Amino acid sequence: MNFRDASLAIRKFISVQTDNPDLLKAQYRAFTRQMPMMYLILISSTWALAITHSGVAPGWLTAGVPIILTFGCAVRVAFWWRSRKIDPAPEKAHAALLRTNRLAAFIAFAFTAWSFALVPYGDAYQRSHVAFYMAITVISCIFCLMYVRSAAFIVAIVVNGAFIGFFASSGQPTFIAIAINVLLVSAGMMSIVLTNFRNFEQMVVSQQRTEALSNDNFQLANLDSLTGLANRRAFFAQLEKELAAARFNGTRLALGVMDLDGFKPVNDLYGHSVGDRLLVQVAERLSGLLKASTAFRLGGDEFAIIAPVIPENDELVFNANAISRSLREPYKMPEGTVHISASMGIAVYPDLASNLEQLFDRADYALYHAKRRERGGAVLFDEVHESQINVEARIENALREANFDTELSVLFQPIVNIDLDRAVGFEALARWESPSLGRVSPGSFIPIAERAGIISSLTQPLLKRALAAASTWDPQLRLAFNLSAHDLNSDAGVLSLISIIDQSKFDPRRLDLEITETAFAHDFAQVKQSVERLRLLGCGISLDDFGTGYSSLTRLHALPLTKIKIDRSFVTELHLKPASYKIVKSLLTLSQEMGLDCVVEGVESEEELTTLIALGATNVQGYLFAPPLDIAGAKAFVAPPSRIRIFA
Repeated sequence: MNFRDASLAIRKFISVQTDNPDLLKAQYRAFTRQMPMMYLILISSTWALAITHSGVAPGWLTAGVPIILTFGCAVRVAFWWRSRKIDPAPEKAHAALLRTNRLAAFIAFAFTAWSFALVPYGDAYQRSHVAFYMAITVISCIFCLMYVRSAAFIVAIVVNGAFIGFFASSGQPTFIAIAINVLLVSAGMMSIVLTNFRNFEQMVVSQQRTEALSNDNFQLANLDSLTGLANRRAFFAQLEKELAAARFNGTRLALGVMDLDGFKPVNDLYGHSVGDRLLVQVAERLSGLLKASTAFRLGGDEFAIIAPVIPENDELVFNANAISRSLREPYKMPEGTVHISASMGIAVYPDLASNLEQLFDRADYALYHAKRRERGGAVLFDEVHESQINVEARIENALREANFDTELSVLFQPIVNIDLDRAVGFEALARWESPSLGRVSPGSFIPIAERAGIISSLTQPLLKRALAAASTWDPQLRLAFNLSAHDLNSDAGVLSLISIIDQSKFDPRRLDLEITETAFAHDFAQVKQSVERLRLLGCGISLDDFGTGYSSLTRLHALPLTKIKIDRSFVTELHLKPASYKIVKSLLTLSQEMGLDCVVEGVESEEELTTLIALGATNVQGYLFAPPLDIAGAKAFVAPPSRIRIFA
């Protein structure tokens, strides 16, 4: 090592390093505790020495200089005492430590010079007191300065260097022995200072690593790894925090729960990697639209928005619809252009929601209505929804307490073949007469039973009754029976259905089990497996309400379907609606191309029937022919001569 390198190493050793901001702050905090103690030790020891020399040394040495030194120390005590509760910026901490480093040399020189100035005065005891003062006081100062290595070494070099040199050259054996003793003690002491400083530095570095690891764990626990948005865990924590703030400040808080429409078919058609990239683009677009609000990914294709600063309700819904419109814009992918939409449910605190659970549940309920009636738009939870919740809660409670063997009944609506001019089967339709609620519409109780997870408790007794009634029909008539996605989502559920069919006297080859496209939104692999089991039994599989969901042709082709049913929403006044006309025509063509039978639902007028005949429809169903009939009515409908009879 040359002189220049050695000089740089020494300069670095005695300077305050700035490469670790956390270390600077830790040194600063340690100094706020240590420095007042050091200055108080200096003040008390100085006045003790001054008092022992007050009768033999000049007054300016025993009073004037100690007063000046005490004033300087008191100023520094006040500074460090005020700094105790400050969490400084690294720049401020470095400036304070650098100032301390410089003051250390000045204070060490000042106190050493004053001590030597007292040596000529007094007897051997008083000169020994000077030596004791310098040796002991400097040790306490060095230990107080140990967290800034450079300051501790500066004080040690200035004070102990001068002490050892002065007393070693005194010619007095006692002082020479003391000088040698101080030299050895200083060497050991500085070694301890170095070790403690290294341990202190390592402790800070370990804390940094622990904090970094904790931050990484926090990121993993609270951030969605795919989109970078805060996740479900962070969402509920933030919602609780914002709700508490709104409650405290007396302000409103809006929560939006959003679901992507058409996302699952994208996964089916292009694969999950494209679906993941689509979610990333949705998250980026959503984040770019929000200013005072925060977006979260709750899981899958479900997102949420917390808005602590909200306008009036009309503007709130307008803004939410603007978000939905923006998310409906096409997404450019290397594989092709993707089109999806986003439905949103909104709830507002304290309007109709007083706590976290209510706020989330009511936003979710509004989302449910958005997906049913305003798909691709936003719905705000209001008084009507609250009334519906109360009604639905009563229906759910009644369902849970119901005796389905006595309260449920089955009606049958004819399916008519236009070419044969007669009924070829019936669709079984559920009816419920509740002792407490009276007659409840299937459009009300079936969705509630599905959401409550008790639909299978209805399916099984209804299927038994329908099969028992159909067993008495003409062997040429078929029975159509609706299944819920819940009925197909487990092996146990489908095995129960197979058992009921086996135990009935009805030929499973005359049974068409209808499933809706919403079943695909569940576990498609399980649904496919369940459908294949039922198909092996001989049952036909119909896709109900075809065209109203988001099924891809890939999934339709993957299922062993035998029939599709065109939803009545496309049939109503199709002779007056060119779009409905084209959709029905396309669906009829599709069914022919796929080799599937097709039933058109909801035929209610002669004009609709005439148009369907022109399009080539064969099997139709609706009030034009008959409403749902009881067992006797169904038998009468097909009794000879069984020709098409329009129900008046």
